Amino acid sequence: MEKSIIQLVDELSTDNITVKVLKAIDYIAPSQWNNLVGFDNSIRAITGETDTKVIQKIRERAVALYQDPQQGYQSVIKLYQTIDKADTAMAAAALANKVGEKIAFLSFLSNITPKADLTQTIDLVLKIAIEIIAFCKLNGIPQPNPQEFAKSLTNNYQDASLMRMVALVCLDGILPLGPDFLNKINELISGTDASQIAQNPVFSAINSSLPGNNPTEKLGFLTQGFNSVQGWIGNLVSKTGVTPQSIFSSLGNFIQIADDNLDFVAAFLDQSTNYYEHTGIQTVACSLIKQAHILVKQEIQQEEQSSVQDISFAVKVDNDQYALGKTVEVWDGEEEDWYSGTIEKVKENEYFIHYAGYGSSHDEWIGSDDIRTRDKASSDDNGYAVGLKVKVWDEDNEGWYSATIDKIQGQQYFVHYLDYDSSYDEWVDLEEIS
Repeated sequence: MEKSIIQLVDELSTDNITVKVLKAIDYIAPSQWNNLVGFDNSIRAITGETDTKVIQKIRERAVALYQDPQQGYQSVIKLYQTIDKADTAMAAAALANKVGEKIAFLSFLSNITPKADLTQTIDLVLKIAIEIIAFCKLNGIPQPNPQEFAKSLTNNYQDASLMRMVALVCLDGILPLGPDFLNKINELISGTDASQIAQNPVFSAINSSLPGNNPTEKLGFLTQGFNSVQGWIGNLVSKTGVTPQSIFSSLGNFIQIADDNLDFVAAFLDQSTNYYEHTGIQTVACSLIKQAHILVKQEIQQEEQSSVQDISFAVKVDNDQYALGKTVEVWDGEEEDWYSGTIEKVKENEYFIHYAGYGSSHDEWIGSDDIRTRDKASSDDNGYAVGLKVKVWDEDNEGWYSATIDKIQGQQYFVHYLDYDSSYDEWVDLEEIS
C-alpha cells in the first residue's frame, strides 16, 4: 500500500547522512533550504495559519488532492523515489562498515568503485529530465517543456527545489566529474548513441516516463533538457566559485572524511544519500499545501459570504415585516397580551408604535422581540402558525420568553427560544403560549 503524503513528510529525517550532506552544501545557496519535516508543521510554516481547525481543513484537502490521480502529485513523488533508488542501486560497491552518526572514510573506501564518466553523465541528465517532468506536472503544463522549466529555474526556484538542483550540480556534477564537468558532459552526450542510453539501468527504471517513442527520441529529450539548464548551472558555478575542494572541505564540517579522493567520495555519497527523494517530497508537499490552502480559503470565504447573505436576507425579511405603516401586534408585558398597532417610525431594531383605538399619548418605542405580524390565512384553529413569534410562559421562572413556533402537532407547539441555542427547544401546550 502506498504511503500517504502525510506519512512521507512525517517520516522525513531531521538528521541523517542526506540531511548532513545537504546542510554541508547549503553555503552555495544560503538561507534557501530549511529541512521542513512534519506535515502539520509544514502547513504552519508554509501558510502562516495557526488556527487548528483551518490546519485540519488544509490537511484533509491536501490528502484528497494527493489521492487524485489527475493532480499528478503521487506520480511526481514516484518519479523522485524511482530515480533515487535506481541511482543508489547503480553504485558499484558496498560499504563494509555500518554507517553511524559520523561517517569516516577509512580502509573500506577501497571497496567503493566510482561510476564511469559516461554512466555518471547519463545519471545526471536523467535527473535533470525528471526534474523537468516533475516541474511541468506540478505546474499544470501538459507536456514536459525544458524552456519553461529553465525560465522558472532562473526566476522562481527556491527552497527544497533549488536545494535539489544545487545538490545535483555538486554531488552528480562537480565532485565525480571535476571542475570542467559541463564540457565533459557535452562531449560525452554528443558522442553517445541511443543504444548506450538504453542499456543504462537508471534509464530503464524511468524509461516509461520520458517523452519519445524510442531511445533515440528519448536521448534527444535528455540532450534538450541538459542544454536548457547548462547556462544556469554555469552561472551558479561562476557566481559561487564552488569547486570540488570547497565542497569536500564543507562536507568535512558535518561528517568525518579520512580520504580526499573525490571520485570515491562522490561514489560514497551517491550510494548513501537520497537527496532527490528527500527534497522531492518537500517540494511536492509545499505545492500541495499551497493549493490546499487556496481551496480552503475560498471555501471559508464562501461560507462567510453565505452567512452574511443569510443574515442580510433575514434582516431584509424582518425589515419588510416591520416597515413603516405596517400593522403589527405588540406585546404588553403588564397586561400579558398582544395589542394591534401601526409602525410610525423605525430606528435600527426599535419601532415607534401607535396603538389602534388609543390616543397618541400611548404611542411608544418597542423592541423587535415584542412585535410580530400574523398571517391568519395560514394559522391553525388557535390562530398560530409555523414561524410565528409567540410568548411562552415559564412556570419555574414565572416569566414570559420570546420564541418562534417550529412545529405544530394538534394542541402542542414545538418552540425555539430567541437568543438561546437549540438545546432549549421544546414542546409546549396551547395554554403555555400567547
